[in-house]
Amino acid sequence: MRGLLTLVVLMMLGVCAKAQKWEIGVQAGAAGYQGDLNQRNPLQVSGLAAGILMRYNVNGYISIKASFTKAQIEGADSTSKYQQQRDRNLSFFTPMSELAVTGEFNFLKYLPGDGYNSFTPFIYAGIASTRYNPQATYQNETYELRPLRTEGQRAPYKNSTFAIPFGGGIKYNISGKLSLVADIGYRTAYTDRLDDVANLYTSPNAFRDPIALALSDRSGERNGGFNIGAPGTQRGDLRKHDTYMLYTIGISYIFLSQKCYYR
Repeated sequence: MRGLLTLVVLMMLGVCAKAQKWEIGVQAGAAGYQGDLNQRNPLQVSGLAAGILMRYNVNGYISIKASFTKAQIEGADSTSKYQQQRDRNLSFFTPMSELAVTGEFNFLKYLPGDGYNSFTPFIYAGIASTRYNPQATYQNETYELRPLRTEGQRAPYKNSTFAIPFGGGIKYNISGKLSLVADIGYRTAYTDRLDDVANLYTSPNAFRDPIALALSDRSGERNGGFNIGAPGTQRGDLRKHDTYMLYTIGISYIFLSQKCYYR
């Protein structure tokens, strides 16, 4: 009988532990970008972000999170404090969607509803797949930049890329089943095309589409019709990777069995 009772207790603990492992939630906040049109400010916010998440708590210190996020980033040379960028006069906005899997490490033992700690700082890193679509407004019309091949590419670049997310934040247990999570995260994207700008100006003769020609060099709009983008001169910063940032606050619900309170 004692052995049977022990087995029942162990089974209850197993059910309880499993019930405490899964969370679902939503998150929202701001998005930012650092690249050819913002080379110096790693904290600049330029758009909004929102998404859903699912978290698996391996134990009190380690979690695995899957998330899907929609965001928008943008930039404009006209707002730069540097004359060279203002003269270049490029601009863009990019709607994005990200599917990410990250591993989280809690500095304090944290399992919502277990009473260990009501909050913990944490850090995370992982991998993400990101779809992006740079666009620009010209003469009150919006154009997708990728098919225009504004730097004279032979073919449009890819509209998706891998990225490496990393960052940190704070988790706070509001009640037994609800947690509030705030985090700041950077994504190193394996593309230099989030803003459509990467390399050199090309010859005007390379463009058959007048819109592509106009959007390849917009400096004339600011400089009395005189374009400064001579073929072969630098258009972008020639770096290999753009970076985007997500600053979010989320709320998550953990599937918590009432049996857990009797352990």
